[in-house]
Amino acid sequence: MLSMDELIKLGIAVVAIVLVLFLVRRAGAKSRLQATSARERLGVEEAEEARPRRERKRPRPGEPELPPKKAAEPEEPEPGKARRAGPGSTAEGGAEVEVDQDARDAYKAGLAKTRGGFVARLGKLFGKKKIDAQTLDELEEVLFTADIGPRAADRIFTSVKSGLSKADLEDSEKIWSQIKRTSREILNVDAKALDLSAHTPFVLLVLGVNGVGKTTTIGKLANKLALEGKKVILAAGDTFRAAATEQLEEWGKRANVPVVKGKAGGDPSSVIFDAIKRGKDEGFDIVICDTAGRLHSNAGLMDELKKLRRVCDKALAGAPHETWMVLDATTGQNAIAQAKTFKDDMGITGIVLTKLDGSSKGGVVLGICDELKVPVRFVGVGEKIGDLRPFDPNAFVEALYVDASAGEGA
Repeated sequence: MLSMDELIKLGIAVVAIVLVLFLVRRAGAKSRLQATSARERLGVEEAEEARPRRERKRPRPGEPELPPKKAAEPEEPEPGKARRAGPGSTAEGGAEVEVDQDARDAYKAGLAKTRGGFVARLGKLFGKKKIDAQTLDELEEVLFTADIGPRAADRIFTSVKSGLSKADLEDSEKIWSQIKRTSREILNVDAKALDLSAHTPFVLLVLGVNGVGKTTTIGKLANKLALEGKKVILAAGDTFRAAATEQLEEWGKRANVPVVKGKAGGDPSSVIFDAIKRGKDEGFDIVICDTAGRLHSNAGLMDELKKLRRVCDKALAGAPHETWMVLDATTGQNAIAQAKTFKDDMGITGIVLTKLDGSSKGGVVLGICDELKVPVRFVGVGEKIGDLRPFDPNAFVEALYVDASAGEGA
């Protein structure tokens, strides 16, 4: 027989066991209840997601049922323009970028050497089967050693590194798309569209250092505008360089436009003043003023340019209406340094980039636009008279990176 103490201990043990079993069963029931509720909630959420946002309205008795609405048909591109679906041809939101096919083809030929430079290096870089952290380091090196300027290089690199997810960075097509998108953003400078009919006559002052092709650019521009039906007159304001006036006169003959000239070594201000007054009196549409080439580091010569601006305004209030800087693409980043000084002193409103076809540094246009926030108005893609073309950022980007992912630039 068990003693009274032993019976009490046994009873306590049984009660404890029963209590433990009760608590375990209760916890299991609660867990099953929570799981059931979670499944029910999940089913409701999935049903909500699967349900169309806007259900079709049921017709009333006797009313015909309307057919479902068709998706909007995509608009056809304008003649001469094509929408490319290649790598990077989509803008933010997936919308395709409209590209002028003629401009793209012209730029493609002119940028052949540039694509053989840093673009070819990018093509080889993203041609790897695996893109990893080391690839990003190499991308940074390629961009910062290219002639696109440090600001533009950093902007493109940052957009790739920070603007893409880890999964996107393993997809070369998405990297190319990001590079193109950022390049377009850099080149699409926020500036007013060029309107040469805004003033009569419209006075254009053209500047640049020696040897950039300034006078040739003026001649080609005069020819282009004359063919468009504009009445153009030229001012031979480069009175110091030997044969500069004769060179401009020859271009005037080709374009069939008059040239106002002065004495060799004479005051360029008087030549420009006379040309603007004649343009005003005789109803010319455009007066293009050539100026003497000068180094941006020569303060005395820069002061003379400031005088020319004052003379333009004296001849016609508000002139010059545009002041363009002609830059040589072959000089690379040095062109950016030149343009900075001219912009500060002369209020540059536009850039003309020459000799694009003879340089592997055509990417400098990215640095120019990013550093100066000044639009590129024209680019020279060859030596022919018709090779001076209006600048089209979208066509330029497509031509610069065209088929690079397939190694064309290599």
